[in-house]
Amino acid sequence: MTATNAPAVTGKGPASSARGRADVDPLGGLRTPQDPPWDVYLTGTVFLDIIFTGLDSAPVRGTESWARGMGSSPGGVANMAAALSRLGLKTCLAAAFGDDHYGDYCRDALEQGEGIDLTPSRTVPGWHSPVTVSMAYEGERTMVSHGHEPPPEEPAPDCPPYARAAVAALTPGKPAPWIAQAAAKGTRVFADVGWDDTGAWDLAGLADLEHCEAFLPNAEEAMRYTGTTCPRAAAHALTARVPLAVVTLGAEGAYAVDRRTGETAEVPAIEVEALDPTGAGDVFVAGFVTGTLAGWPLADRLAFAGLTAALSVQEFGGSLSAPGWSEVAAWWRRVQSVDDQDPAALRRYAFLADLIPATTRPWPLRRAVPTIGFRRSA
Repeated sequence: MTATNAPAVTGKGPASSARGRADVDPLGGLRTPQDPPWDVYLTGTVFLDIIFTGLDSAPVRGTESWARGMGSSPGGVANMAAALSRLGLKTCLAAAFGDDHYGDYCRDALEQGEGIDLTPSRTVPGWHSPVTVSMAYEGERTMVSHGHEPPPEEPAPDCPPYARAAVAALTPGKPAPWIAQAAAKGTRVFADVGWDDTGAWDLAGLADLEHCEAFLPNAEEAMRYTGTTCPRAAAHALTARVPLAVVTLGAEGAYAVDRRTGETAEVPAIEVEALDPTGAGDVFVAGFVTGTLAGWPLADRLAFAGLTAALSVQEFGGSLSAPGWSEVAAWWRRVQSVDDQDPAALRRYAFLADLIPATTRPWPLRRAVPTIGFRRSA
């Protein structure tokens, strides 16, 4: 499916207070009174993201560049939290917030705008919020960030809270105790990883993998960690350490291996005109987690994750660009209306027909706040 068949995802104006209520509950038929209160638990650092768009080129040293657009939104771990919540999962986030206006804004945007539970989060007096300025141009981005580590938190016996799933960002050589604690409670842990700046690329350094159900690196990361030259071979090699390995292949799509069932799946990418890749990896993971908790077949999970990621790169920003069911519904209806659409490609996404309601909220949704400090209109 090509870019001409995929509608752009745009966001304008302040976030609606109803934004956190998704149109679809993908777990609706599975919920029981005995369920944990949350579908997904997250922890990490929330940044204030300020995104400049409409730049004709990269900023040139010694000159001033003017951007035709600007948006502000919570970033960092908030990208993943927003993506999960917009897909209908009950999401809980533990993070530190500064007691400045930026911290207040991020709290309000996540709690009121996205419907994310921040009960395990805390406000740190005298600590200013981390900030990232992102400049998007020619499908790429340049970012400048500033922040300080918050003071350490006292151990909390009730955190992490019991949840169906948790998403963890693994750091080489730095185990996170909460991951083992969550897994011991029966939480299904999905892990991704960033670039190994040490250059070691030692799987043994990712000690928390033993507590994870799934690992979702990109192709380069997977090959470096396994010492292979093929991302598909890398996925198979990773299943020696984790039950389910999902390797993203960029423009080629994604490949997955489930050691428990012996199943493999590969789904090609949807061709889109990428405006900004910020947060696309987070959106992919959110889509895969959603499908997994809903009990979908492996290939459907990969297809849905790839679709949500493709929709996200057509908009600027991280949490700004995460699609919800309104965007998924609009895309599905649009591609079916294209006369020369590939029937095989349509069949790959036919499972969406049973998920999308007959009516959804107006699309596109209003999201971005250009300037912090404006009062919301009644």
